[in-house]
Amino acid sequence: MEKAKRTGKVTKKTKIAALQMRAEIGDKNLNFQKVLDFTSKIDGVDIFVLPEVWNTGWNCEIFKENAEDINNSKTLNFLSKLAKEKSCNIIGGSFISIQNGEYYNTCPVFDRCGKLLALYNKNHLYSYYGCTEGQQVSAGKNPVIINIEGINYGLTICYDIRFPEIYRAYRKACADVFINCAAWANTKPIPWEMMTKSRAIENQTYMVAVNQYGQFSDTEYNLGHSRIIDYNGNVLSEILDGEGIISSVADIEEMYKFRDKCKIIDDIKDSYEVIKI
Repeated sequence: MEKAKRTGKVTKKTKIAALQMRAEIGDKNLNFQKVLDFTSKIDGVDIFVLPEVWNTGWNCEIFKENAEDINNSKTLNFLSKLAKEKSCNIIGGSFISIQNGEYYNTCPVFDRCGKLLALYNKNHLYSYYGCTEGQQVSAGKNPVIINIEGINYGLTICYDIRFPEIYRAYRKACADVFINCAAWANTKPIPWEMMTKSRAIENQTYMVAVNQYGQFSDTEYNLGHSRIIDYNGNVLSEILDGEGIISSVADIEEMYKFRDKCKIIDDIKDSYEVIKI
């Protein structure tokens, strides 16, 4: 696979903020208000990121009844208005969308003027240990990379992080920042800790991993532990427990200087044929 190449000098820095929150199951208005309350405290942010299904919480059994047609979506209208009011680009976590009669777990992206730039449908659906996501929604067909003010963002949702192939594809397409919006359970803290760092390190790319926090069923809890990680695996900002906002500046110019010193992307083979002995 031929690797994409950047053209021109990269000099961009961008301030990224992300909200770790506990979503109230099935209560969109309450969750909208919670986002408004938190965003009232931030200013001067270039990119604002929300977690997976923040508008309804993680309960696969209510996904379809809370789904919204993308042409008439309360959640998209809310995020568009918020982007305009805060003059901030928004990567809107995810919500359950209806597109051409199909249900998807969808991440929307808005610019500072509230224009919808992109929709990413979660490519990998978690359907183990009693979870029924794969029965409620369809898997997306393609990764999506979105250029926002000169910086390339590769979009992923939760379980996608277990698949390094999608992140490598983003890196080959010149991704600068990986986004993972999640509702990741507290029963799997080690995979979350390791994979959020690994995807950044192995691809020399920033990682923004924003998770829900707190109880979402009688016996189940989301982990929290949202974090912003640089291209060398350094944690720039994180929150372990509770609700709150993390933020940091991504220095894209410094990242490209680092990549130029150690061009691991150029050492990737086009294929790896395994010899079994």
